[in-house]
This record gives sequence, structure tokens and C-alpha cells, in this order.
Amino acid sequence: MSKVQGGMKCVKYLLFVFNFIFWLSGSLVLAVGLWLRFDPDTANLLAENDAPEHFFIAVYILIGAGGVMMLVGFFGCFGAVRESQCLLGSFFACLLVIFGAEVAAGVFGFLNKDKIIQDVQNYYQSSMENSNGTAIVSMYHNVLECCGSESSPSSGPCIAESPVTDCNTAIEDFFNEKLFIIGYVGIGIAGIMIIGMIFSMVLCCAIRNSREVI
Repeated sequence: MSKVQGGMKCVKYLLFVFNFIFWLSGSLVLAVGLWLRFDPDTANLLAENDAPEHFFIAVYILIGAGGVMMLVGFFGCFGAVRESQCLLGSFFACLLVIFGAEVAAGVFGFLNKDKIIQDVQNYYQSSMENSNGTAIVSMYHNVLECCGSESSPSSGPCIAESPVTDCNTAIEDFFNEKLFIIGYVGIGIAGIMIIGMIFSMVLCCAIRNSREVI
């Protein structure tokens, strides 16, 4: 009986520490998501109503998952301290849902990377061909420090002393970096949650076994 209780206490404290780290990880995910959403460069490039929205879908998933992670981490700590099977079971279910959301954000970012980049490139190209899109084209040139494209190398206003950089290439490099951040953060946190689900199930089993012994 003492060995069972000792093992249960060990798992309980491990789960408590994990949940605290998990809460911190949720704060980090939320911060990364908010940074990607409100990053001045990204916001400027996709600020117009007719701009592609696929990029922000993955960002919103990340923000939502980060917020829920913080909430779940707090209640996971409470459930571990109270040794409540009900709370731990709910914690496991929430982790499973967040795990799915994080993987979805990562997979969405990786699988739709080319489409997102292509959509932004097409949006830039159409703005160049539209007489009303001068402000948009100028903003892309300023933010990405590029000028024109292979099909229209000298179209649109360019910044002074603009480097000879193709804007399609600049767009690809810019969004590749952002999308890889989404993918790696999503998949990395998903791995952490697998550990949390294992700890919660082990503690649930330990609680049940200790009560059966009693």
C-alpha cells in the first residue's frame, strides 16, 4: 500500500510539474500566434479585404490552441493536486483535442505552404496589373525590399535604391519562414502533450488501484 501511495505521489508531482511547464508552453504558443497575426510586416502584406486569408487560418488555430493550453494546464495542476479521476480524465480529453488542433495547424501549414505562397504571389501580380493597386504594390516593395517580378520586372513603384530582388522570390522566402514556425511549433507542442496524456493516464490508474487496495 505504501509503495502504491509513494508511486502515486511521485506521478502526481511529476504531472503537476508537467502542467506548469505545459501552461508556460501554452503562453509561448499564444505569444507566437499573436506575433504571427499582428507582426507589422505580415499584417501590412495581408491587410486588404481581398488579400488571401489561408495563412491566418493556421495562425488562428495556433492562437486558439495556445489559449486553451493555458486554461487546461491550470486545471491539470488542480486535478493532480486533488487526485481527482474525473478532472484527470477531463484533462486527458482536453489534451487530446488540443493535440489534434496543434497537429492540424502544423499539417495545414506544411501541406498548404505552396498554395498560400502562390495565392500571395497571384495577389501581388494582380495588384501590379490593376491601376488601383499601386499602394499595395508599393507596400510589398517596401516591406520585402523587392521590385517587380520575372514577368513584369519593372512594373510598379520601387523604393529608392531598391535591390534587384524578384518579389515572387521575396514572397516565397518570407512566408516559408513564417509557415515553418507554425509547423514546428504545432508539432513540437503536440509531442509535449503526448507526455502529458501518458502522465495523466498513469496517475488515473494509480488512483484507482490505491482505492481498490483500500
